Amino acid sequence: MHFGYFETRGVLIKQVSNSGVLDDVKKEFAIGDDMAGLLQTVFVVAYMIFAPIFGYLGDRYSRRAIMAFGVGLWSATTLIGSFIPHFATFAVFRGLVGIGEASYSTIAPTIISDLFVGNVRSKMLAFFYFAIPVGSGFGYIVGSVAGAMAGDWRYGLRVTPFLGAAAVALMIFVMENPERGQAEDCHMKPTSYRDDLKSLVKNPSFMLSSLAFTCVAFVTGALAWWGPQFIFLGLTLQPNTDITLERVALIFGAITMLSGVVGVPLGAWLGAALTKRFPRSHPIICGVGLLVSAPMMTLAMLLCEGYFYAPFVLMFFGEVALNLNWAIVADMSLYVVIPPRRSTAEAFQILISHMFGDAGSPYLVGVISEALKLYYSTPSEPASKTAEFRSLQYALFVTCFVEVVGGIFFLITALYIVRDKLKVDRAIAEAEAQNTEPSHSNAQEPLGGD
Repeated sequence: MHFGYFETRGVLIKQVSNSGVLDDVKKEFAIGDDMAGLLQTVFVVAYMIFAPIFGYLGDRYSRRAIMAFGVGLWSATTLIGSFIPHFATFAVFRGLVGIGEASYSTIAPTIISDLFVGNVRSKMLAFFYFAIPVGSGFGYIVGSVAGAMAGDWRYGLRVTPFLGAAAVALMIFVMENPERGQAEDCHMKPTSYRDDLKSLVKNPSFMLSSLAFTCVAFVTGALAWWGPQFIFLGLTLQPNTDITLERVALIFGAITMLSGVVGVPLGAWLGAALTKRFPRSHPIICGVGLLVSAPMMTLAMLLCEGYFYAPFVLMFFGEVALNLNWAIVADMSLYVVIPPRRSTAEAFQILISHMFGDAGSPYLVGVISEALKLYYSTPSEPASKTAEFRSLQYALFVTCFVEVVGGIFFLITALYIVRDKLKVDRAIAEAEAQNTEPSHSNAQEPLGGD
């Protein structure tokens, strides 16, 4: 079977996070919104710092071994971290989990690009990125249910490492490990890391789509971390409403999963259907998706205090629009970059998108929320439920503004996407022509490590 299934499963199982039991985490460690947001920031900072290292290694050494190491490290540190009683040490292990994730998240899309080409590649990438929203939703459900059944939120972290061990076995014994550029019959050799970075920085389509995806990461990071708690606070302010945070997390997780089931394949289908007739359709679909999502998310946040069903419905459609871009962005980032440079490109995009995206968005929202709580309360009395809700609501409005900025970046990308793709196609064709000449026969040697 192809790699896509197994790596999708790997992404799915790693998404079980603390978000579904965030309130329990805050109570046990006696922390506020700011330190709770910092937990996710530590994870993402480690993830983005190590992504370029794994990107460099992935363009030169065995990708199968690197990914197996990453999933193994993620599984082990998740399990060990679930037994740690101190906040500082727990945060350190969250960082180690991020290192493990960086290895395979950087390399996995490049293996898919070496197995497939054209619309088939787009479909396989859609299948791969389908696991991100679905896995995130699955995380809320498993974290909440496992913690509730065991009476301890830590059991939400102890379920998934066993699935991670199964993923490692699948990667080692079953996963295909193609030669770089195999699908495009490309025999280009890797260039220096300095040349790779210089080329990427000078690539407008890659840089603009990376900036746009940074906005996506900012929004998804903040909403995934704070969404359930915000909705719960709003619903508790409504009269005659009896609901628990666990139930809200379950509903939020189901919505996240369903929006991924609908949004990711829909984006891939729209891209495949329109790109032949409209070559600039990929970035336009992504941009329009964000510009549609922003008002829906804003309205969902505004109605959360007075309505029960409307916020969930609006958030579902907002997430569907947001999820249109996952597979398309990955495809764009791959076809505007030559094959031996794609792991480095993935790593560079991860670094940019997480450094300025979800590395800081949970913490930033938490800091704004805590500051607003002080404004709405007095020093002698703790913040009321209304003050807590209003503070978090205003803090989350930042994500709606960032969605609009991301949509604009995607639309600007449409101005350059055709030209940059043609450059890559010409470079591959020239390399293929040189490879067929007798004087260049040595170019047929396998590329480093695979």
